Amino acid sequence: MRAAQMQKYSKELQLEMNNVKIPEINSHEVLIKVKAAGVNPLDLLILNGSIRMIADYDFPLTLGNELSGVIEAVGEDVVDFQVGDHVYTRLPINKIGAFAEYAAVNEEAISKMPKNLSFIEAAAVPLTALTAYQALNDVLNAQLNAKLFIPGGTGGFGAMAIPIAKSMGLYVITSGSERGRSRTLSIGADKFINYKEENYADILSNIDYVIDTLGTKEIKKELNVLKPQGKLVSLKALPNYRFAVDNNFPSWKKLLFGLVGARLDILAARHKNEYHFLFVRANGRQLQEITNLVENENITPSIDSIYNFDDINKALLKVSTGHSQGKVIVTF
Repeated sequence: MRAAQMQKYSKELQLEMNNVKIPEINSHEVLIKVKAAGVNPLDLLILNGSIRMIADYDFPLTLGNELSGVIEAVGEDVVDFQVGDHVYTRLPINKIGAFAEYAAVNEEAISKMPKNLSFIEAAAVPLTALTAYQALNDVLNAQLNAKLFIPGGTGGFGAMAIPIAKSMGLYVITSGSERGRSRTLSIGADKFINYKEENYADILSNIDYVIDTLGTKEIKKELNVLKPQGKLVSLKALPNYRFAVDNNFPSWKKLLFGLVGARLDILAARHKNEYHFLFVRANGRQLQEITNLVENENITPSIDSIYNFDDINKALLKVSTGHSQGKVIVTF
């Protein structure tokens, strides 16, 4: 089979197209013939080595973190899936490889695809939807009628996070460029702020939760809009001691991440708030809940562009610009 692989950590956005063996599956895995894969900023971070302290890989490495496809074989202990099932997944962190014609995936990481989505649309869902679900449910423990602010929520993440948050009974505010206003409001946002015309820090206060998608430079401003005991979870800033503990990292990593994230922890404590960092993990059970929501609410992800697998490097370049209005997808 063909696979898009990296031979080392590199700043260059260049994967090699190699012929490799179709992976063998163990008793708890399924073999998926890949139909489409999402291309994400996470792929760039893995490629350039930015997240080596969270997930370090051996080479050659087949890149890619989420996919949709059809099951071609099942392990002998797999009970909930069978050959021919249409499935999608955020691949386990320690066994990625979506940029290939086939992938072997543990059954606990997969879910049946939503019936209202195509393979291309389904490939755009797992990473962002699980990120939103885990931020709201596992980290924030979001409560009914609480106020949530998602700065920069007009892209692919917001397209999934907003309807998931609304399904949990939250009041949702987001910011972005004007061209994202109508779609953002149509999928459930209660308030939209055009960041070019208004400063959210001057408008918002007493917010319960913030999901940061913008990174370290924005954290102080985001903390300012939270009420006391409010919580902020970042998808792009710095990991901290709490993150290392939650992920059962060894003591030396707890110490290291404690030092790395100390400034943000202190800043949050000064505001009487909590700072969290999230790195999304595979979870088929949660993804099945997302499938049910996507079907019941007829949710469709926001897709920016679609590339053929042969053009995987062009897709990575597109993501690197940071101007995608939704997901970038490669098809097989």
